[in-house]
Amino acid sequence: MVELQAPQLDTVFHALGDATRRQMLRELSDGARSVSQLAEPFAISLAAASKHIKTLEHAGLIRREVLGRTHLCHLDPGPLASAHEWLGIYERFWTDRLDALDRLLREEDARKTPPAKGDES
Repeated sequence: MVELQAPQLDTVFHALGDATRRQMLRELSDGARSVSQLAEPFAISLAAASKHIKTLEHAGLIRREVLGRTHLCHLDPGPLASAHEWLGIYERFWTDRLDALDRLLREEDARKTPPAKGDES
């Protein structure tokens, strides 16, 4: 079972809290990218992209490989498992609540619906 450690979750959710970083992670799910390739779709400087990448690295979501002057970034999805497990608690909570609401509404509809002709006893 994945441990739900608050400090790790805090850094992961902080990293995921920015749309630019989430898009960078999506790009990395297709394979390694250089810093300039990660910055390309956005109207940001390489320095700004590097700050986003450092945040993702700090959260453990990516690792950087230096090949000469090129910095390649690779997705490391491990920490997402903790976040997924934490969110799963609330998924179960809402699923249970919505299932109960569905049952209640079906019962209410059944009480309101008049019996079909020929079904009356």
